Amino acid sequence: MTDATRLKIAYLCDHSPLDKNLYSGGNARIYAALQKHVGDVDILPADWGALAPLRRLIHSMPDKYILRLGWRVHLLLAPLINRSLSRQLAQGGYDVLFGAYSFHALRGMKLPDGLITAYTSDATPTTYKQSQIGQSFQQMSRMARLFDPIIQRAEKQVFSQVDHLFWPSQWMRDAVVALHDLPPDRNLVLPWGANIEDPGAGTPPAIGTGPLNLLVVGRNWFAKGGPMAFKTLQILRDQGVDARLTVVGCTPPEFHRNEWVTVHPQLDKAVPEQLAQFTDCYRQAHFLVMPSMESYGFAFCEASAYGLPSLCYQVGGVPVVDGVNGHPLPFGAKATDFAEVIRGYMAAPERYGELRKTTRAEYEARLNWDAWGRAVAEILAR
Repeated sequence: MTDATRLKIAYLCDHSPLDKNLYSGGNARIYAALQKHVGDVDILPADWGALAPLRRLIHSMPDKYILRLGWRVHLLLAPLINRSLSRQLAQGGYDVLFGAYSFHALRGMKLPDGLITAYTSDATPTTYKQSQIGQSFQQMSRMARLFDPIIQRAEKQVFSQVDHLFWPSQWMRDAVVALHDLPPDRNLVLPWGANIEDPGAGTPPAIGTGPLNLLVVGRNWFAKGGPMAFKTLQILRDQGVDARLTVVGCTPPEFHRNEWVTVHPQLDKAVPEQLAQFTDCYRQAHFLVMPSMESYGFAFCEASAYGLPSLCYQVGGVPVVDGVNGHPLPFGAKATDFAEVIRGYMAAPERYGELRKTTRAEYEARLNWDAWGRAVAEILAR
């Protein structure tokens, strides 16, 4: 996009995209992609304006209360919170209001004529709660359930008024269209990208001629399906395979560690030596094994960037296409099923080589932020 065609964008989220740790880094990547490909982006304040003292009070509470209470209070008070933001939009000469993650921040916003609105998220509270993923984690109080009808009505109200809804998965797009009876043509599937810079294609490790390396990446061993990956390791070793498991980002409990498990509790990619270690973990692995419950899953995009096939559950909107950049197995698949897929590729190295190629190609074509940014730019400019 040339300077003459760059749009002026107001960016709205309940947390600043300048904090790269929030929303698993997705908020920062969305903001950067808009800035690079679409236009000049101004971040709207997320401090609640005159109600800032209430926000500070909520954020002084323990994390579990912040997560449950903060966005619900924001939803209820959004028309008041958004009064100053509405004035800023009216005076700012913006072409686009772009919302990310926090649909509740859009409620009650008064928009000037001609302003295009867009929104992206990998889930909504209602679609998540009603999904297989939400049901597996559901531990809500009776008081929280009282909010459900309010939340669902608010979602329908907000999404019915947004011009362009960009969902990163077909699962999310179909769920929200069906739930809220939205026009399909305003709901588009635009996959998100990896939260790393492009590492280049690299040379994949041979399979079947040395140790078989499995990889798990994430901050929560249990949530990322670590126990299933460990059981897969055990089964492969019992079958005579010299399997190894590398864990990045967390420390498994002692009963999920042995001499064949290497743990990197934390690798800071801002430190060159640790970035090199992080890269080696991906380069040397044969499969990312993460049967986790994900509404999307950036780790699968990152694995694809390295040409590393992923084995996961077919849940939510995981960006893993069967036989293209890995295999999503049916929810409830056992460690024996994961081991069977791996053994199949060990017996056919040429097929594994092709899988590595299509995995990297999937990243180059779809699972990168430049592809997302260019697609968004074309739609909004039009």
